[in-house]
Amino acid sequence: MLFQFTASPDFDFITQFARQINAPLRDDFLEIPQEMGQGYIRKVAFDKDFRLLIHRYTLKEPLIIKRDPAIEKNDLRSIFFYSNEEPVELTYNKDNRIPFSRNSDSAIQVTTNDLSSVVRFPANSEIQYMVVGITASKLKSLLSLDKPNAAIRSILDENDSFLFFESMNSEMKLLLNNIACTDRTDSLNHFYLRIKVQELLYLLFTSLYAREYTNCKHINSSDAEKLLMIRNEILRDLSNAPVLSELARRAAMSETKLKQLFKQVFGDTIYNYFQKVRMEEAAFLLKQVKLSVSETGYELGFSNLSHFSRLFRRHYGTTPKKFVSAG
Repeated sequence: MLFQFTASPDFDFITQFARQINAPLRDDFLEIPQEMGQGYIRKVAFDKDFRLLIHRYTLKEPLIIKRDPAIEKNDLRSIFFYSNEEPVELTYNKDNRIPFSRNSDSAIQVTTNDLSSVVRFPANSEIQYMVVGITASKLKSLLSLDKPNAAIRSILDENDSFLFFESMNSEMKLLLNNIACTDRTDSLNHFYLRIKVQELLYLLFTSLYAREYTNCKHINSSDAEKLLMIRNEILRDLSNAPVLSELARRAAMSETKLKQLFKQVFGDTIYNYFQKVRMEEAAFLLKQVKLSVSETGYELGFSNLSHFSRLFRRHYGTTPKKFVSAG
């Protein structure tokens, strides 16, 4: 099933989606018809310029959500929180299918609505994500920052086009789960959700505020897709460090442009990003897959296990051996 829309401040996703599937919408709550699957979509409007959309469903056929770029410039920002472990496919420009979320890494997307995008959700798979729609002016009043950094300045500037990805930590995951599981019949439910969504935004903007670059460049749909492709090329083989010249060739960008845009979008240099994800994969192999320290190190391309232990300790504050024994 394809659902296509044009991004604009007055577009109401849940109303249009209900019309397309010919299902009743009651009190901003849409229950998925049994013939399509199970689950729901729920909208919570805190203010006319600040709203939340909760998606929780399993569908019998694939779902493709295609967002066309806004016809006119507007200051609406979309913040996409994808809390599933299973990857979905995200496209910004061409018809290439690129995994969006690998475990929890870069599972949050903050963007303007002038970028086109296509998200593909597989059939018979639990879909769980949330979208916060909020204007730049509303965000500015919520954040009340005297000296925002370059990333946050871009988000608050009505004329900027931007795309930022951020990792999702355990605290964010817990918040998302609490938001999804709230009782709609509770008379204080709306009040509770406003607090929790603002707490979620606080955690996100705390991470964005820690980014160190001094300026941000304009980004378009083509650049966005190339950066996703490069990110997934890095993740494809964590046993070998990325080669900048090869990545730049694949992206058809200069090395300088690729380095700057990658750090701008993902919040870190290409090499640091690679090492961070490598250590997160090491933690997964140690705790979940139950590989030994040596097996994990060799799996991730370390011929020197002492070097592996030093890097792991730098990332987690403890050695791989103590990390495992801590339970």
